Amino acid sequence: MPLKELTERRNILHRKSDAQMVLRHALGDVQLGDTALVSSFGAESVVLLHMVSQIDKATPVIFLDTEMLFPETLTYQRQVAQTLGLTDVRVVTPDRTELLTQDVDGLLHQADTDACCALRKTRPLEEALQGFDSWITGRKQYQGGARQSLPLYEKNGRRIKVNPLAHWDATMLRAYMDKHNLPRHPLVARGYPSVGCMPCTTKVAAHEDTRAGRWRDQEKTECGIHFAQDANGAHVVAAE
Repeated sequence: MPLKELTERRNILHRKSDAQMVLRHALGDVQLGDTALVSSFGAESVVLLHMVSQIDKATPVIFLDTEMLFPETLTYQRQVAQTLGLTDVRVVTPDRTELLTQDVDGLLHQADTDACCALRKTRPLEEALQGFDSWITGRKQYQGGARQSLPLYEKNGRRIKVNPLAHWDATMLRAYMDKHNLPRHPLVARGYPSVGCMPCTTKVAAHEDTRAGRWRDQEKTECGIHFAQDANGAHVVAAE
């Protein structure tokens, strides 16, 4: 079945399903093939990680360590994985040779944030997803921007992405964390409601959007992993 048709059918099938049902079906759907969860272990990630742990603790979880993350994120990643009993967390880092040739001094983000994200996120993720047919994300419509019309299932290049929390808002996320007594990312309490790499993440004021601190004062709103790429590695908006 063509991927576009498959996503359309799954969106219809699960239009009234809750997040747990969408996730459970995605992990057991033979038509979606082998599936991994891609998690930043960021401010809201623990909700989806907990749901996965309740279904199958051996679910492959891909964590992109860009080598520019906050130390708190790295500590939190290990803590959450241990607390939830996740047994297949795959820590993915940038290619050593590419780092030496393209960003040996670690300053590429100052000249070209898109190139830095491609080097440290997009290409490493694409490599890590080899062998997987589908992947699960924690994106939500309430985060705004290009995510406002986010469906539960979407075609992205040669794969399908599943967004079980697409319809959740901040109140629902906090309520879930409270109900299950889940550990919070320590930077949230310090004014970082959305956490990315250290050089490109700032604190957010109370009146600002939760993602306002990501690539502040730039038009950039996404790192690039949620776009398809053409044969030359250029971003192509995946709107299928």
